[in-house]
Amino acid sequence: MTDQPFLSIILPAHNEEHRLPPSLEQLSQFLSAQPYAAEVIVVENGSQDRTYEVACAFTDRLPGLRVIREVQRGKGLAVRRGMLEARGAYRFFCDVDFSMPVEQINRFIPPALPDVDIAIASREAPGAVRYHEPELRHFIGRGFNALVRLMALPGLQDTQCGFKCFRAEVAERVFPLQTIHGWTFDVEVLFIARLLGYRIIEVPIPWYYNAESKVRVFSDSWHMFTDLVTIRRNARQGMYQDAPPRPR
Repeated sequence: MTDQPFLSIILPAHNEEHRLPPSLEQLSQFLSAQPYAAEVIVVENGSQDRTYEVACAFTDRLPGLRVIREVQRGKGLAVRRGMLEARGAYRFFCDVDFSMPVEQINRFIPPALPDVDIAIASREAPGAVRYHEPELRHFIGRGFNALVRLMALPGLQDTQCGFKCFRAEVAERVFPLQTIHGWTFDVEVLFIARLLGYRIIEVPIPWYYNAESKVRVFSDSWHMFTDLVTIRRNARQGMYQDAPPRPR
């Protein structure tokens, strides 16, 4: 017997005092109906509001909830902290807004997906459906994804959807090599994973646009482009090679 949870769910949370409670309530209801043991890790991430206090208030209502305070800002930093402090055999990080319905989580883990290294939600894979997304935002997003495929991850249609699942062994090898703390951290960790020989699959999902999204498509797109250049440079300099042997 082991006390290792089957699933860890990591929620990076920056200024989320209003959106966090309904998301934790959804997770509580969802996990209470599952046959497996799970933990939820909220990584409060340099907030200026009561996100930390709101998360801590749920510890009595959501068994397995842990709240971590990360002083520095950066979604990638928060996800890295949560993934490396998690104990689950599978580690799933997701956006607080749950633009993907919570019950979709089971499609990323066994038995639905046995023996998968990394499963990422995709709004572009066959079978995916987007709801209510403005056309301009979709157009700019597809442009960035085209750059990602050209410069870093050929073949992946959607690297920026905020729902991704890693086997524990993969997470513990990939995330220590992560250097980017902003939005493009997804691309970097997937790039590293491919370099190390891990398999990535895309899971088509129903996705609902949230007008409160914190991504600013124009300013953030420029920063994301410069991050792609950084990833290529890091790879040339061998920064992603200092990893222990792949677990067998």
